[in-house]
Amino acid sequence: MKSKSPFENKTQLENAFKEKIDKNFDTLNKYFENDSTLFSELNPKIFEVNKCLILECFTASITLTNHILERLLKLALITNDTGIGELDVSLWDEHFEKPHKDYSGKTLGNTIELCLSRELITTEDKDYLFNKVREQIRNGFSHSDTDKILVDNIEYAVMFQSSFKNPTNIKPVKLNIKNNPIFQAIQMENFAKENALKYFDFVYNLISKIELRIHDKNK
Repeated sequence: MKSKSPFENKTQLENAFKEKIDKNFDTLNKYFENDSTLFSELNPKIFEVNKCLILECFTASITLTNHILERLLKLALITNDTGIGELDVSLWDEHFEKPHKDYSGKTLGNTIELCLSRELITTEDKDYLFNKVREQIRNGFSHSDTDKILVDNIEYAVMFQSSFKNPTNIKPVKLNIKNNPIFQAIQMENFAKENALKYFDFVYNLISKIELRIHDKNK
């Protein structure tokens, strides 16, 4: 049986969107002001993530932020190698061939370590990216791995069972809420809601920090 849509018509959907925009726009509109030049190709994706956050599409926000982060670190390594000076168009292919081959196939763990070694990120950045983002957020959501996403959550919870026939007969039941798909879905939704903005804000600011470090290197 097909599940029924929560929206019966276009007007209901428009009203739902308007409610979210009225609620969240003033808080989040600052993220539309991104003016990165070295990493300008990321600007449309940043715009997309912010739209997701305004509409409270938190899982979509996290998965697209993962994409931005991975692309950012590779672009940072390529730009660090090639420099940011003017270059004749006829030399572009030769200029970018080696950096592209060096970094395009690197894993997130590799690019984090390489960016640290080139002083494009700090040790504090590296620890957060490697230990929190790489495993729990990136791998967790990319592979839909609930064990990674919910690693910090409790494993068992006591719930209570009753029935309409005998509502006063309440029995406690201890359940593993990390193994049960119903509870997994609730916890994953809560995790996304609690972490989507914090994660995006970190990556958004990391873009500016890396760009500044590359400019300092090329003075």
